[in-house]
Amino acid sequence: MGSSKFQAFSFPPTMISLASESEMLKNRNKSTNEEASLVEETAAIVHWDDEFDYNNYKRGILEKTINMKFMKLGSKPDTFQADDKCIRYIASDLATDVTITVGEVKFYLHKFPLLSKSRHLQELVLKASEECCGDINMVDFPGGPNAFEICVKFCYGMIVTLNAYNVVAVRCAAEYLEMTEDVDRGNLIFKIEVFLNSSIFRSWKDSIIVLQTTKSVLPWSENLKIVGRCIDSIASKTSVDPANITWSYTYNRKLSVCDKMINDGMKCQEKVVSVPNDWWVEDICELDIDLYKRVLTAVKSKGRMDAVAIAEALKTYAVRWLPNSTDALVSDVHSWRNKLLVETVVCLLPSDKGVGCSCSFLLKLLKVAILVGVDYSAKEDLLKRISLKLHEASVKDLLIPARPPQVTSYDVEMVLSITNRYMMHIQDLYVAKNEARCTDFVLAHGSLLSVGKLIDEYLEEIASDPNLSLANFVELSRSVPEFARPVHDVLYKAIDMYLKEHPSLSKAERKDLCSLMDVKKLALDASMHAAQNERLPLRVVVQVLFFEQVRAAAAGAQSHNNNLCSASHSTANTDEESEKTPAEDCNSLNKQMSQVKINKDESQKTSNLAKNNSKNSKSGVQLLPSRSRRIFDKLWGFSKGHIENRSSETSKGSQSPTSMVPGDTKYSGSSSRNRRHSIS
Repeated sequence: MGSSKFQAFSFPPTMISLASESEMLKNRNKSTNEEASLVEETAAIVHWDDEFDYNNYKRGILEKTINMKFMKLGSKPDTFQADDKCIRYIASDLATDVTITVGEVKFYLHKFPLLSKSRHLQELVLKASEECCGDINMVDFPGGPNAFEICVKFCYGMIVTLNAYNVVAVRCAAEYLEMTEDVDRGNLIFKIEVFLNSSIFRSWKDSIIVLQTTKSVLPWSENLKIVGRCIDSIASKTSVDPANITWSYTYNRKLSVCDKMINDGMKCQEKVVSVPNDWWVEDICELDIDLYKRVLTAVKSKGRMDAVAIAEALKTYAVRWLPNSTDALVSDVHSWRNKLLVETVVCLLPSDKGVGCSCSFLLKLLKVAILVGVDYSAKEDLLKRISLKLHEASVKDLLIPARPPQVTSYDVEMVLSITNRYMMHIQDLYVAKNEARCTDFVLAHGSLLSVGKLIDEYLEEIASDPNLSLANFVELSRSVPEFARPVHDVLYKAIDMYLKEHPSLSKAERKDLCSLMDVKKLALDASMHAAQNERLPLRVVVQVLFFEQVRAAAAGAQSHNNNLCSASHSTANTDEESEKTPAEDCNSLNKQMSQVKINKDESQKTSNLAKNNSKNSKSGVQLLPSRSRRIFDKLWGFSKGHIENRSSETSKGSQSPTSMVPGDTKYSGSSSRNRRHSIS
C-alpha cells in the first residue's frame, strides 16, 4: 500500500535521505552493499500520513500541521488474539510449544519464529529445555507486554506500526531480546534505528514526544542514548534561524494582529506573520521538570539563544505547571514538585542578572519560593536579581505575604532587604563613576527616582496595617536617599495613614514619624491638607503655614522683579536704534520714556497690591480650621520685629531636610517655648 502511494511523485524527503544514505554507503565500501540495500528496503516502509501534501512541502508552504511519521513492518495479517486480559495467543492450526510470561500476561507462542530473530530467546528456551520447564518468565521486561507483543508480531511477519509513542519501548524491548543483525539480516533493531535517525530525530514534535516516552523505559533508553539524541535534536532545532523554519509548532502566547489603524475607510492589509525567536518554548513545556532542565541546559550551551528567549521559556513553563492557588502550592501532594520546579527555574535563569527576566516575574517567583520553602541559595539568587531591577517593579509586585512568626500582612523586612541591596548596587556605580560608565551613572540616578516613588507608594499601601511597627516604617522610608524624593506628597499620605491607624503613638513617636517629611517639598494641595490635619503635631502645622507664607511672599517678589526686568529690557532696546535718523531717534526715545513711565506706575501699583495682600492675609486664613486660624492669629499679631524673630527661630528649627530628623534642636529661648504653649 505504501509503495503504490509514492509512485505518483517520487520519494518523500525521508526516503530521499535514506536513498542518499544508501548511495553513501555504497561509495564508502563495496562490501556493504547488503547493508545499503537494507536501508533502501526500510525506506520503502517509512510512511507519511494522508494529510501531508508533498507538493506544498516542495514549495515550502505548510498550510496544515504535519502529523507524526510512522513506519509499517511486515505483510501478514494480524492473528493475535486475547483471552481475558492475561492471555494472548496466535490463532493458528499449529499448536503452540512455548509459554512466555511478561508481567501479568501469558503468551502462547511457537518457538521457530521467535528463535530465528532473538538470541536471548534462544538462550532462554535452551535453558528451559534443560530444566524440563515449558514456561519462560521475563522479569522487568522493558516496555511491558505491549512492547513484547510488537516484537513477537515482527518475528511472525505480521503487520506492525511504529510511531513516536511506541518506538522507544519497542527499541528497548528489541535490545532486551537481542534482535540484532548477526542473528538475522534486517532485524528489528536495525530497522528501528533507521527510522529514528532518518525520520523521528528530524521531526520537531516527534522528537519531543519520543523524549517524553523515554521515562517509562529507564534506564534502557538512557543506556541506548535515545534520551541524549532526542535532547540534541531538540536543542539543535531551537538554534535554527527562524526564517528557515518550515515545521509546525505551537505559538499561542503572542498571536500577531494587524496594528494598522483603519482610516478613511481603508482596510488594513494583513501582515505576513514571521516566526518569532521564542517559537519553541510552548512545545517543550510538556516535558517533565528533569527532562526540561536537560533540554534548556542544552539550548543554553549552544550559545545561540538570547537571554530574553530563555527567560520567556522559563516564564511559560512556570505558568504552565505552577498552580494558581496558595493551598495547591503548599499541599502535601505537590509541595515537593513545586519546590523542585522553582529551584530548577531559578537555576536556569540567564547568567546575566540584569537581562532577560522582568522584575515582576522574579518577584512572583520569589513569592512562590517563600511559600514552598526553597533552598537558601535559590532564594538568595532571586533576591540579588530582583535588587538589580527594583526600579521596574510595581507596588503590587512588592506585596509579598508574610509568613509566621511575622505578624504583619506583608513581608516588610524582605522589601527592606531588597531595597538595601539595590542601594548597595547604586553606591557601587557612584563610586566607580568615570567616563566609561557615564551612561550607567545617569541611568542609576534616574532609577533612584523610580525607586523613591515606589517605596513611598509601598509605604502608603502598608501604612494601614495595625501590626506594622514604627521602626520598620521609619527604616524603610530612610532606606532611599533624600534626593530620590523630589516631592513628598505620597510620603505625607503614608504618614497620615499611619497616624490614623495608630492613634496610640506618643508625642515623641509622632515627631519621629513626621521628621521623615520635608514640608517644603509638599505641593499646594498637600500643604492645605496638612494645615488642616488634626493628627499632625503642632510643630509640623506651624512649619507648613510658615513655609506657605514664605512661598507666597517669594511669588510676589518674583512678580515685582519680572516687571522691573521688563522695564530695563525696554530701555536696553534703545541701543539697537542708534543707527536710525535723528527724527526717528527722537520719536523712539519719546516712546521709550513713556513706556518706562508706564512700567514705573505699574510697578508702584504692584508694590501697593503686595502690601494690601500682606495686610489682608488674615482674611485668607479664615478658610483654615479653628486651630490653624488661632496659630495664624498669634503668629501675625506680633510686631514686625517679633515676626522676624519668630520666623528666624522657626526656620532654624525646621531646616529641610535635616531639620526633620530625630534629635533636632528645638526653638531657642524660653520665651519662644512659652509662646508655643500659649498657642496650643
